[in-house]
Amino acid sequence: MTAEIKADKVLDCKGMKCPMPVLKTKLAMETLQVGQVLEMIATDKGSKPDMAAFAQQTGHTLLSMKESDGIYTYYIRKTK
Repeated sequence: MTAEIKADKVLDCKGMKCPMPVLKTKLAMETLQVGQVLEMIATDKGSKPDMAAFAQQTGHTLLSMKESDGIYTYYIRKTK
């Protein structure tokens, strides 16, 4: 059983289409301190590859990515 991830900030991107969830996530990450975690919630299924690419390109850590009933939830830790 995995421990629940505690988010320092929650970003609701439900109803937004690409590229808005990634752009909003980028802006939200800029407000966090190194080590803090952002929870981003989206309904755009394209956010799955987008968030993986965002984490890889920015160097932030994608801790978790899950989907339930068309809702995608991502936990991203700021690393720099």
